[in-house]
Amino acid sequence: MPDTDVDDAAILLMAMGAEAAAEVFKQLSPKEVQAIGEVMATLRTTSNERVEEVLKRFEAQASTSRSLVDDNDQYVRDVLSRALGEDKAGMLLDRILQGGDVSGIESLKWMDPDSIAELIRNEHPQIVASILVHLERDHAAAILAKFTDRMRADVLMRVATLDGIQPTALRELNEVLTKVLAGGDRIRKTALGGIKPVAEIMNFIPGSMEAGIMDAIRGQNEELAQKIADNMFTFEDLMKLDDKAIQLLLREVQSDQLIVALKGAPSEMRDKIFKNMSARAAETLKEDLESRGPMRLSEVEAEQKAIMKVVRKLAEDGQIALSSGGGGDDAFV
Repeated sequence: MPDTDVDDAAILLMAMGAEAAAEVFKQLSPKEVQAIGEVMATLRTTSNERVEEVLKRFEAQASTSRSLVDDNDQYVRDVLSRALGEDKAGMLLDRILQGGDVSGIESLKWMDPDSIAELIRNEHPQIVASILVHLERDHAAAILAKFTDRMRADVLMRVATLDGIQPTALRELNEVLTKVLAGGDRIRKTALGGIKPVAEIMNFIPGSMEAGIMDAIRGQNEELAQKIADNMFTFEDLMKLDDKAIQLLLREVQSDQLIVALKGAPSEMRDKIFKNMSARAAETLKEDLESRGPMRLSEVEAEQKAIMKVVRKLAEDGQIALSSGGGGDDAFV
């Protein structure tokens, strides 16, 4: 979201009131909440023209130049608490209002991969593994991409064999990140590791890294590597989906995204896609594929992984069933 859009969003939310603003915040991603919250916390007054310009976008009007709220800090606390709950809002507010570091495992969900990788780079692989299982799979994959092949393989092997984290270990882990976990010994052992999260993380790893990681794991534990491969659902595995599932997927994928993803697909997969489209749509897609020039494999893989994210979402929602199966230089395809 461009800076001007963030500023406009902050002005609109502060003008519309805490309750309505909280409902909007509930629909935003953590990164969007943080970006807009930081602007709201520093915005004191704005010109009448600017407010009118923003409100007109939403078919509203403003009459005078004004101070948007009497107490910015309290307003932001109120909005974020309503939208996110007290605990999560409290962690964000520490950073937004006091400018201090947000500590603990949960705070990492609000940090970019580069920052997290730099923070945990020198930690023991077991600690890194314990941290990554708490994060979204694509987030964890982006962090792993910053490490060496050996470190990536080591961490993922530890995630695969992690069957849970005891409360005391979880508390110590939080202390590494400068936050003591609330709840103490009353917290039950949390099952976070195992084959499935490794496979899910691997699904987001760039193809140029995937083969090296799997080879390294296979070199140490052939059986474990096979289990991970068996639980991965790759772009090629779309061939295993039935026609109804393909049709559901096509409704959720942009045509430009599909064109790029299919540049690296075998003819059998293209045919499967074509037959689940209308004749006109299939013909248009064929023409677009033929007219599109060579593309970097990394670009194609990026769109394929984006489509796989949609596939997994449909599977999580129970709309389709997955059958899982098991790379490469930045060439042109």
